[in-house]
Amino acid sequence: MALLFSLILAICTRPAFLASPSGVRLVGGLHRCEGRVEVKQNGQWGTVCDDGWDIKDVAVVCQELGCGAANGTPSGILYEPPAENEQKVFIQEVGCTGTEDTLAQCEQEEAYNCLHNEDAGALCENPESPFSPVPENVRLADGPGHCKGRVEVKHQNQWYSVCQTAWSLRAAKVVCRQLGCGRAVLTQKRCNKPAQGQRSMWLSQMSCSGREATLQDCPSGSWGKSTCIHDEDTWVECEDPFDLRLVGGDKLCSGRLEVLHKGVWGSVCDDNWGEKEDQVVCKQLGCGKSLSPSFKDRKSYGPGVGRIWLDDVHCSGEEQSLEQCQHRFWGYHDCTHQEDVAVICSG
Repeated sequence: MALLFSLILAICTRPAFLASPSGVRLVGGLHRCEGRVEVKQNGQWGTVCDDGWDIKDVAVVCQELGCGAANGTPSGILYEPPAENEQKVFIQEVGCTGTEDTLAQCEQEEAYNCLHNEDAGALCENPESPFSPVPENVRLADGPGHCKGRVEVKHQNQWYSVCQTAWSLRAAKVVCRQLGCGRAVLTQKRCNKPAQGQRSMWLSQMSCSGREATLQDCPSGSWGKSTCIHDEDTWVECEDPFDLRLVGGDKLCSGRLEVLHKGVWGSVCDDNWGEKEDQVVCKQLGCGKSLSPSFKDRKSYGPGVGRIWLDDVHCSGEEQSLEQCQHRFWGYHDCTHQEDVAVICSG
């Protein structure tokens, strides 16, 4: 009887987490407290799937490795060399509360549907670095408006320059997004003689994927110290802030679609336009869902006048803004205003 009870208990009782890996490490980063997350099981190192991975999980990794505070959840594919094809992805759906001492104590599942393009990463403060805070803000200085200029970051009420070394258009995309501007169109090295001897060089070796919400989320080299000079200041130019509206209807959530570019409103051509594009527009305007209007209903708002700004727009439906969808260059089209897009949303 006792043996039967033990067997039933063993079958029916399921632990909240799997058998714990015996170690964790960060691979490919600029220091030991940054990189692709790998865990050890049965003497083998494997990666962690980023499904469910968040800053609380990173905090536990930082704690386990004796690093500083958790600063970000970068993608593991950013770090070189990449995981080898034969290396396994061991765990997924990690669910730490942030109070655990080791990653092994967190809820987790055995990986079954993840590839290495979903490897998780972690960015912790490096305790060996003499100076590793996170910048409080970012701006583009000395340009013609707030969407063009030299990249500067703020810390303790002081503004510092950013070095061009390893800077990329992906990092520029993050800055443009953070500032509420349009797409990043240019990034280059720009000599800044007025700043020489006045502003310190703040950081270099930015490693943004382009998907981060803010520049603070990107891995970087050591903060506060740099061998760069002001001849290597980073200059970024973004398009003007992207805006759109629906006109010609009796409410804000229906009408002919117009987008703002270079301060001028213009229409959008309906070549390849469909339901997914409608959904993105309704989402961006906070107007609920598309009502999938008929061709006749779309044409009831009449043709526009002036510029036709966009053509061949293609959205996946997951975008938060029409700006994030693929399209031709601004102003390039083969349309007339008889092909202007109109959208009708539920809101």
